[in-house]
Amino acid sequence: MGRHSISAAAKRPGRRLVLSIIAALAVVGIVGSGVFLWVGGYLSPLFAAADMGCTDPEQLVIVADPSIAPALAGIAKDFDAASEECVATKVKSQDSADTAAVLASGNSKADAWVPESSVWLDRMAATATSLGQSAPDVDVRESIASTPVVFAAAATKATDLATEPVTWTRVLGGTLPTILPDPEASAASLAGLLALRGHSSPDDPRQFAGAMIELGKSIPASTSAAFGALGATEQPAVVITTEAQVAAYNLRDPAEPLVAAYPVDGTVALDYPLVFLASASSGDDAAGGGSADTADAGVASHSELLGAFEAAIRESGAELATAGFRAPDGSGSLEIAGVGAEAPTAEQALDAPAQLEILRAWGVLTLRSRMLAVIDVSGSMEEPAENGLRRIDIFQQAAVGAMGKFSGEVEMGVWVFSTARNGDLDYEDLSPIAPLADAAHMQEIAGIIQSLPARLGGATGLYDTTLAAVQRVREAYDPEKVNSVLLITDGKNEDENGIDLDTLLAELAKIDDPTKPVPVIMIGFGPDTDLAAMQRIAQATKGAAYSASKPEDLGIVLVDALSQRACRPNC
Repeated sequence: MGRHSISAAAKRPGRRLVLSIIAALAVVGIVGSGVFLWVGGYLSPLFAAADMGCTDPEQLVIVADPSIAPALAGIAKDFDAASEECVATKVKSQDSADTAAVLASGNSKADAWVPESSVWLDRMAATATSLGQSAPDVDVRESIASTPVVFAAAATKATDLATEPVTWTRVLGGTLPTILPDPEASAASLAGLLALRGHSSPDDPRQFAGAMIELGKSIPASTSAAFGALGATEQPAVVITTEAQVAAYNLRDPAEPLVAAYPVDGTVALDYPLVFLASASSGDDAAGGGSADTADAGVASHSELLGAFEAAIRESGAELATAGFRAPDGSGSLEIAGVGAEAPTAEQALDAPAQLEILRAWGVLTLRSRMLAVIDVSGSMEEPAENGLRRIDIFQQAAVGAMGKFSGEVEMGVWVFSTARNGDLDYEDLSPIAPLADAAHMQEIAGIIQSLPARLGGATGLYDTTLAAVQRVREAYDPEKVNSVLLITDGKNEDENGIDLDTLLAELAKIDDPTKPVPVIMIGFGPDTDLAAMQRIAQATKGAAYSASKPEDLGIVLVDALSQRACRPNC
């Protein structure tokens, strides 16, 4: 269940019960010295006795996202104290992603849920479907609060960031260092990606995909982890989060407060819907723990108490504002350091299907890779391209840029190939598959790229190399990663002593293991490539084949190769 639990204070007796006890004492006239004393504004131990009379309170259980749970816990405490009924309202703090999963599995006993966004309702339904279950029966009420998505920056670096407007367009262009908490767990991150896509070019889907790849280089598991990472960045950076998260952070009086930067090109807002769960209307005994004859005794029913608590929340705008939340329509004024008194107009991120589509794409783009890069160093790579540069020069330029697209969690090794490159073998292992987070390994690969012109020679030994590369990657297969071969060539197979295409395809079919897929991503570089043969190899391995004839195409096809992993082999 939840990682944190915030419970209301112990229940004081209902007002009618207290008055009846006081009346009884007045009639009997019992006032013993040292027995009943006014302490802290209350008659004690009169209230202790009264508490004993409310030993079986009606229980209300509210599950709320951690961002709003503390504020709701305070409201619940006041609600219980002011109620004339014997009621105890408990607010459980639980990440919305976790609650969505619990509800989808049918295991929740809560009466109501307050997620940080309506998108979690769709996640809940989608998860239930994937589990072969019906979507949970819920009653979605209007939102109780809202908060806009903003960029959070360390206060000491805010001046440096303000030299030019902070915009989604800058994030797309890679000119604003940005940290994105895991969208699998953060509705703010997911809504931020929705806003980012809204500012990307509709004619070039690679722009948004490339931005997500860049954001996915490092993925903090939580917003607090992302805030902590701000101090470790070399350049001033921002975290995609919400105004309420910035307010909550600053209310804890940190050593380095944050500042909320509001995107000048518009933003979106998270809603906080109040969701009544099936248990709220399934009967007072099952849901609340009250006695079966409470209705006959004139005591409010469980559902009536839940409705009364909803009313209490909606009357507590001032308390929610103190915690950093705006009204459901985005209005309201805040007096918290680091955030604006008035928030800019923001559209609510209500397009849940679009957000789930983005989340699926994110899951594909950020899959951690274990890749063997296989580079053609045959003599033809020395021939000039259309722009006058040698093919190898063009590849070097593109490869340097392409390397910057991979996160440190990607594992990569490097082979080069041409006929009789390594004795009787057409391929040479220059660097083992290892994490790019290892600075020495990264430097080794960079050195290999720079050394490629000196390695040119021979013909193109494509088929033997492809088979050997697939076998090598499968030898140390990592089921937690996408294991693949990335092969770049400028020609067609020219090894007369090696296997032919039909033999290669037969061998690939023989070693194929659906539980250990190793797709071959083939990039034909230049006008002499055998694209038809590459496509057959790609189809046999459920990979992809691309043609990159221009210097800038290599980076583009790499984005395609990463972004289309989920749709292969039918892309």
